[in-house]
Amino acid sequence: MNSGISLFISIAVAVNVLACVWLIWWTARGSAGKNPQETTHVWDGDLTEYNNPLPRWWLWLFIITILFSFVYLALYPGMGAFKGSKNWTQVSQWQAEDQAAGAALERRFASFKGKSLAQMSKDAGAMSTARNLFALNCSTCHGSDARGAKGFPNLTDKDWLWGGSEEAVYQTISQGRNGVMPGWGEVLGKDGTDNVAAYVLRLSGKPASAEAARAGMAQFTALCAACHGAEGKGNQALGAPNLTDNVWLHGSSMKDLHETIANGRTNHMPPQLERLGETKVRLLAAYVLSLSEPAHDAGP
Repeated sequence: MNSGISLFISIAVAVNVLACVWLIWWTARGSAGKNPQETTHVWDGDLTEYNNPLPRWWLWLFIITILFSFVYLALYPGMGAFKGSKNWTQVSQWQAEDQAAGAALERRFASFKGKSLAQMSKDAGAMSTARNLFALNCSTCHGSDARGAKGFPNLTDKDWLWGGSEEAVYQTISQGRNGVMPGWGEVLGKDGTDNVAAYVLRLSGKPASAEAARAGMAQFTALCAACHGAEGKGNQALGAPNLTDNVWLHGSSMKDLHETIANGRTNHMPPQLERLGETKVRLLAAYVLSLSEPAHDAGP
């Protein structure tokens, strides 16, 4: 907060508090020594206003409110840049509450240390907590039902880009993943891109021009087999998807495949270990594994 804004806030707060003090003083001064029933104003000959004092309870509440404001402004921020004697901020309060919640979580799941993710996935209480963690941290991309969307993997099937072992899933969540497929449009040209797309479609059993697929096979072997394998079955070490199944991350239409091959794709899964901590990451990994049965299949 710059000095100008700080000064403005300080003056505004002080003026408001002093105005309340002045109002009480002025009200008491105006009614002192006067008959409460003395008529002060008359309208239309019979409509009168009397100078009755304020009710005592209301007056004392007003005075207590003013005294409270002095105490509050001394303890907490309210006078511009002055932080108050308690040095309180909403950030420090959030940090304290977050640390307390984290400590409670660690105590609750201390018994799971040293246990496998499969063992954690069988605990109903742990999975209830993990489900809430997933909804809060993962559902934006993967959906509330974990079935993903175009460009975001479905976590409920057995198809794993980077592997479905406990170690692989934990690594994916804790350290994140970066999937990069280069664009081949300039190398292949439009016809070459369409030929490779036709070959990829036929790898998965989808209808496509046989002539175009034959032409695209040599280009696939030269440019794509290094990552996806000579048979197109993928490589989990590289995050290269299996092209022979019916799971399509970015769509399976000729238009989608043409765009993928010509322009490439870049996917980023952000790391969560530093943000969430070891226990929450293990809970999430166990939950993700529990979504796909059997939980420890590496998947295609």
